[in-house]
Amino acid sequence: MGKVQAIRHGTQASNSSETTYGNWFRGEHTNFNPSRAQLVDETDVSKHILHGWVPDTPLIGTETQVTAFGSCFASNISDWLSARNFRVRNRSDKSKRAYVVNFGEGMVNSFVIRQQFEWAWENKVFDQPLWHGYTAEEFGYDPEIQAETKAIFDDTDVFILTFGLSEVWYDEPTGNVFWRTVPRDAYDPERHRFRVSTVEENRDNLEAIYQLIRKHRPEARIIYTLSPILLIATFRDNSCIASNSVSKAVLRVAIDEVVRAHQDEGYLYYWPSHEIITDVFNLPYKADRRHLDRKSIAFVMTLFEHVWCHSGPENPPKCLRTAWLLACARTGLLPAELEDIVQNRRKVRLRKRLKSDEPLDDDPETDAAKRAYLARVLDDWVAADSVAKTDVAAE
Repeated sequence: MGKVQAIRHGTQASNSSETTYGNWFRGEHTNFNPSRAQLVDETDVSKHILHGWVPDTPLIGTETQVTAFGSCFASNISDWLSARNFRVRNRSDKSKRAYVVNFGEGMVNSFVIRQQFEWAWENKVFDQPLWHGYTAEEFGYDPEIQAETKAIFDDTDVFILTFGLSEVWYDEPTGNVFWRTVPRDAYDPERHRFRVSTVEENRDNLEAIYQLIRKHRPEARIIYTLSPILLIATFRDNSCIASNSVSKAVLRVAIDEVVRAHQDEGYLYYWPSHEIITDVFNLPYKADRRHLDRKSIAFVMTLFEHVWCHSGPENPPKCLRTAWLLACARTGLLPAELEDIVQNRRKVRLRKRLKSDEPLDDDPETDAAKRAYLARVLDDWVAADSVAKTDVAAE
């Protein structure tokens, strides 16, 4: 089985055919939490994170119209696919005025994303200013921008929607939710309130978005994803770190309930970018503890392309192993010196590092697994160079 097939159909490390353990019945599916030693190879992420979440065949080709917006992680998806020459509809020059284009990464809650679909397709207009940019500038309900937004949605074959937080500011008399918070000059303490939205509210929003897309673009596919970007601040009277856990948990449960309700219909999917970042790389954030290191983003997006895209031999996806090794070296799963070794295929240095007594991990089992993995990498490099020399000699 090739690596792409392994990614798509990766089997679990556990023996799921055994349904009993001692006196306990395990059910039909038993997938264990992996040890550190089981998250060493680049395909291990597929076995232990992607299992159960990937499509049978890729959904995105060179002619597929993709629209990605929502939390700021959506911009990473749009930027990557656009740079890889896929057709990202919200990167088109003719769509720049649409809010899902010029402010798409600022739509961080499910209420706002639902509002965009209702406005574009159902002509729903809200009777107060709800949408504001980063500098508190107002975004109104311009019919021309509405038409541009509708045109984007009407052309889209795959929607990638990234949800970021469940904390919301809202107008109490109407119940309408704002994009972000309320501009200082417009804040009215008699009507503007803050709250943590519930799982049920977010589930209803995600369900409504799904039904709107099915109604207006019945053949389109939808990928829901949860942003791994942390809250910059909470408006609750407790720590931001604790509030971030609640905010993500609310959304993750809502997404899971909607996806489980509709996944057998073949149109709705989940991409576990949040789990890859938080459970594999152990929070690989920059010094601000919010934004992701670019090597970890590159791995997540390389893996996304391997799973979701088919671009043809003229534009093959980037090497998954290389992306994995660079991300591991940058985030501490492997020594930092591996970044230069991998980027320049320094076989002598890698061989020397493997002969060293300095451990690759403080856990002996994980250290052994990492050494075995890097030995395979070295063997593959040597074999590839040998083939290349043979090809040159044949010429």
